[in-house]
Amino acid sequence: MGILDKLKSAFGIQGEQQSNEFITVFENCVEEATKESSYFYTVNFSNIESYNQIIKKWDDEKKGLFIVFLTESLNSNFKGYQKGSKKETKDFQLANQMIPALFRSKMKFTEGTIVSLYSSFKNSFPEKGYDKMHWWPLAGFFKQIEFNYPDVDIPNTIKTILEDILSFEKETNSYYYKDQLKLEEKIKSFLFKSENDENSVKPTYFVGEDNFKNIGNAILDQIKKEDQQNWFTLMQLAQKATDAKPTQKFLAEAKITMDKIGSDKFKKVTQEWFQEIINLKETITTYTQIYYKQEYQYNSIEFLSSPNVDILKGFVWMSSWYYDSNTIITISKLSERCFKKIPEKGPVSAGLGNACLYTLFASKGLDGIAQLSRLRLKIKQNNTLALIEKYIAEAATKLGVSSSEIEDLAVDDFKLENHEFTYQFDEIKGTLSLIGMGKSIIKWYKADGTEQKSVPQLVKDKFDAKLKKLKSIQKQIDQTTSAQKERIDRMLRCDRVMTLDYFKEKYQQHGLLSFVIQKIIFNFSNNSKNVLAIYLKDQFYTIDFEVLELEKFTHVSLWHPATSSTQEVKNWRNFLMEGQIQQPFKQAYREIYLLTDAEVNTRTYSNRMASHILKQHQYVTLAKGRNWKAKLIGAWDGGDDDVAKLYLLEYKLCAEFWVNSLNADDQFNATGIWNYITTDQIRFINTETNELVDLVDIPAIAFSEVMRDVDLFVGVSSVGNDPTWSDSGGLLTYRDYWQSYSFGDLSEIAKNRKEILLGLIPRLKIASVTHIEDRFVVVKGKIRTYKIHIGSTNILMEPNDQYLCIVPDRSLKETNNNLFLPFEGDNGLSVIISKALLLANDDKITDTTITSQINR
Repeated sequence: MGILDKLKSAFGIQGEQQSNEFITVFENCVEEATKESSYFYTVNFSNIESYNQIIKKWDDEKKGLFIVFLTESLNSNFKGYQKGSKKETKDFQLANQMIPALFRSKMKFTEGTIVSLYSSFKNSFPEKGYDKMHWWPLAGFFKQIEFNYPDVDIPNTIKTILEDILSFEKETNSYYYKDQLKLEEKIKSFLFKSENDENSVKPTYFVGEDNFKNIGNAILDQIKKEDQQNWFTLMQLAQKATDAKPTQKFLAEAKITMDKIGSDKFKKVTQEWFQEIINLKETITTYTQIYYKQEYQYNSIEFLSSPNVDILKGFVWMSSWYYDSNTIITISKLSERCFKKIPEKGPVSAGLGNACLYTLFASKGLDGIAQLSRLRLKIKQNNTLALIEKYIAEAATKLGVSSSEIEDLAVDDFKLENHEFTYQFDEIKGTLSLIGMGKSIIKWYKADGTEQKSVPQLVKDKFDAKLKKLKSIQKQIDQTTSAQKERIDRMLRCDRVMTLDYFKEKYQQHGLLSFVIQKIIFNFSNNSKNVLAIYLKDQFYTIDFEVLELEKFTHVSLWHPATSSTQEVKNWRNFLMEGQIQQPFKQAYREIYLLTDAEVNTRTYSNRMASHILKQHQYVTLAKGRNWKAKLIGAWDGGDDDVAKLYLLEYKLCAEFWVNSLNADDQFNATGIWNYITTDQIRFINTETNELVDLVDIPAIAFSEVMRDVDLFVGVSSVGNDPTWSDSGGLLTYRDYWQSYSFGDLSEIAKNRKEILLGLIPRLKIASVTHIEDRFVVVKGKIRTYKIHIGSTNILMEPNDQYLCIVPDRSLKETNNNLFLPFEGDNGLSVIISKALLLANDDKITDTTITSQINR
């Protein structure tokens, strides 16, 4: 049956009379659209005269008949469109775009016209090749039904149409899955309103297919019947949470219903949902596809479905009305879970994570800002870090302080006194004490003051909730001390100066920060002098171990060794070693990078860290961890290179580190990401003028910190550090690089490590058989003599410099627990010591992968 016959069947003789007019007008539209563009991917109907001057002026019933014509045109031209026929493709594409364009205006149709429209869609739909949501604008068609039946009973014929649409199968991996769910919810609401009074609220649940759906709905079903209607109202409102952030109208409308529910009930349900998502596991689904008779399988890893994400975003935004500790911490944990990466895909739910960041920013008080500050050190995605920094800056502007100051203000002291606090459980006392960065302990005391090693049974039986709260606070404190240690470490980049009064109030007298700054060296200054002092047991001591009189000074800053003489730095290092004082991060032993003659000659760039081969994923993770804006590059257009950037706002500078793809032997992963990259130059840009800055004009601290970061990236992610790279294949063309890096000259980090080893080795039980020789720690074992490279930690065996491959075992770190190190965090130093201890007793090694090499 042709188009004319179908129109006649649908609309009688009127269809036959008007069909020729429709054909003529449509052909004119195609011709006019062709003049605009030879491609019909998107058609601008405002430029098509026949559409505006003829079609849009028809009455609604005639437009309905024309839509039937267009639908039949889709069907008749579909095969030609698939085969690439030029005329049929244009006809198909124009009809495909003209139908939704017409549906965007409200039209009054008779019941018969609506039935005919739907019948034309059903009759023209191809059996294969298209999703129903893609083939015809069902959402636009439904809007016409809503417009035509706003306040009256819906005829059974129309109900039958809507129920038929609801019966369409859904494919969760379809591009139109979310649109289909949204349309279904709208149809269900429309039918519900037609069958119930205006005060009734349609039961609304999570509809997206994922592991959370049944859990979330079960929690909804447990709500008391008298409260459920209010929850369903909020669910319907939350379904609209599709934007990047909520409108004030959304929040105000939600608050009205939230108040009806009550804050305690609202928080109980939503936090139960959020906790379930925090603990939720990803779903791995295997799909099979056949392409040119070849079968392919691939895995799809999913976390939350898009429709459920929208609803949860809405409830996260609603939570911004509250600022209690439980709400803030739960939202923070949820955010961290959402930004956890799925391999080869990215964050599990960036949209929901961003909603959490907004709520932390928008909630009243500074607890949310404190969590943003913590998350800034945990999250690695560049765009997410930029959003966090934006929120912190906006909050600072509102309060009229700097970003650093607002982060100071936001640090919770947890009511600590002398770095501990006590909970009373009847006659039992539980005392939480800080013992290190990210470390605290709880000690239990009986009524008579004697200590009990384990949690008392009375506390477990009678105070379970209170005990959980204490352990939760302990976890928060441990996270905060770790985060604040990292923040203060990064403050060394900016040379921040504080007034003495500010420093005393925000740091020295702060319950938690006063612990974090223990064993850190500060510079105290006034108009006439500067004095360095270290904070020990709540007192500041000079290098002569004299108590510093703080009131003689006006300003305080963190000491950076790049601002002192070599002798002064050496004196402080000796002070730490002799006093067995371990700093929470490298300060006195911090690597210092001074401008070289070569860098003076190159003037605007440094090649000091160039020509290294790095494992790309490891490098990018490290760079983001140090707050650089870096991205993965891959085998696609524009994926040949990247410029990692570090913004030094205090200096109005941006440091750039250039890297290039290493396109060799097709070394990229399943998503096209290069496994290896090569390093290039480092340079600095003035952020105000966007001009290159001569290296001699870069402040000493800024230059040293940037070079230190890049040296870290190279030192950790260079393939030369991998003891298995040479034997496991690596890149054959670049074996020479591996050899030269593994046993070549020492970097600044390695030189620093060497200096520490010179002081440590005499204290080891293997000191009699161990010494340092040039770039190596030399260990004389019972069977052979070994040379451990201080930079890469790789090993050569005498007498023929045979390579010995030992992959460090995590358990080896335990052998160093009782060994004093003047700072925390150098894993390479620990590996060298572990290997030395192992090889000194090589006759006792039982691992055959090692003994087979030694005895070869």
